[in-house]
Amino acid sequence: MIREGLEVRLNDKVAIVTGGANGIGEACARRFVDEGARVLIVDLDAEAGARLAGELGARALFLAGDVTDKSVANEAVRVAVERFGRLDILLANAGIVHAASFLELEETDFDRVLAVNLKSYFLFGQAAARRMVAQGDGGAIVLMSSVNAVLAIPDQVPYVVSKGGVNQLTKVMAMALAEHGIRVNAIGPGTIATELARKAVLGSDAARRKLLSRTPMKRLGEPDEIAKVAVFLAGDDASYMTGQTVYPDGGRLALNYTVPVDD
Repeated sequence: MIREGLEVRLNDKVAIVTGGANGIGEACARRFVDEGARVLIVDLDAEAGARLAGELGARALFLAGDVTDKSVANEAVRVAVERFGRLDILLANAGIVHAASFLELEETDFDRVLAVNLKSYFLFGQAAARRMVAQGDGGAIVLMSSVNAVLAIPDQVPYVVSKGGVNQLTKVMAMALAEHGIRVNAIGPGTIATELARKAVLGSDAARRKLLSRTPMKRLGEPDEIAKVAVFLAGDDASYMTGQTVYPDGGRLALNYTVPVDD
């Protein structure tokens, strides 16, 4: 539902959100609709995606599909344009993790994570940009990176590598598409309170305390706090920004010491 009594920043814009059925993607889809956008949610989780689109109403649509498949990227653009008339925004957010030591990591798991976390961003970015170029009036692409594009976690090899690639993809896409009026930026969250984070790094109280000891603000981020950054980067308020990664991380990247965490 569009926010009443407030200026909306994405009024009548059309957006595609990949990995939009849960977590940060869900929060972004909700916030985009609140800000006046019409949104096509793309996700492999058909049940959650259809439920979210139904909840968001006529301004949202769901497409079930594997984001690593080029035909799904092309279909998403086609459906968005067919249903809503154009395409203004892409948020490439789909992501997975796989924990394993470097010496034990299987090639198939490395490839699987990079396919979702990096290759799909290229596929959707290319498909969306081609449509934006054809429309002739620019657009905005936002890629979901991570503080782990810069910081490494020893047992998250493919995730760390994929997010480093996202930062470089952001830069090269921004340079390639600037002449067409298409801005490309990325968001690099710290640890956000999603189901993915709980499974990956919050498996015990000790793990939680260790994580918070590295976070000066001493709390996890909330999905909607990332969604607000996505709205900013997708909208006209960021009209002179391209090729940048913004880090809403509770101060983690600036930290060179640990902080005490209360029991």
